[in-house]
Amino acid sequence: MEDICVRVESGAAIPPRSLTAPAFVWLVGRVIRALIFDFDGLVIDTETPLIDAWTAIHERTGHAYSRAGALGLVGHVDVDFDPWTAFGSAADRAALDAEHRRLTRELTARQPILPGVLGYLEEGRRRGLKLAVASNSGHHHVERHLTRLGLRPFFDFLACREDVATGKPAPEIYQLVVRKLGLAQHEAVAFEDSRAGTIAARTAGLWTVAVPNPSTHHHDFSAAHLAVPSLADQPLKDLLDRFSTGASGSY
Repeated sequence: MEDICVRVESGAAIPPRSLTAPAFVWLVGRVIRALIFDFDGLVIDTETPLIDAWTAIHERTGHAYSRAGALGLVGHVDVDFDPWTAFGSAADRAALDAEHRRLTRELTARQPILPGVLGYLEEGRRRGLKLAVASNSGHHHVERHLTRLGLRPFFDFLACREDVATGKPAPEIYQLVVRKLGLAQHEAVAFEDSRAGTIAARTAGLWTVAVPNPSTHHHDFSAAHLAVPSLADQPLKDLLDRFSTGASGSY
């Protein structure tokens, strides 16, 4: 099968599976001083409700729908995807969008903090680590959910889509975070749930941990230094020891 390069936005393309991206930074073991979290699909699963809402609307109205096509959106920004193609050109797309937003909000409001995240935040604080978010979503979305979940006070800095010119898989958002935290790239660990996110973090020179969710378990995570099923399965101490000693097999 030929490698495919998907255009995400002007000037930013997801490298093919062979990872023929700009050379990744060689990381040398150092003390870890910060943990940087993606938000959607990593802190809470907002991605599955988004897709479930699209699916529900199509099923309710008897229209065909490709869930696989929607899954390709996860972790990306500015992708050319029309979720209402099956409804035809005469459909009231504004009404469909409004219903989709309503249903997505309803489903998302039921989503808990994903396993292990709260423990990492609490232990990170006890260890004196800096904590940040690097998200392809906007500030309103991220801050609203962090506040709802009682997590906003944990974070020293939030970087969101409007803070950078180019979203993930470009490394710009991670470069911004480490600069604002006053750190070198190898002093931070990034946690991501998508292929685009792991490429962004790794290309920026951060230690990178992939934590797939139900919408991204099929992604290629070869850009990550480590992939775990859940943060609850990976003690933070072990992870910090692994990266501080350079035992990650970095290249």
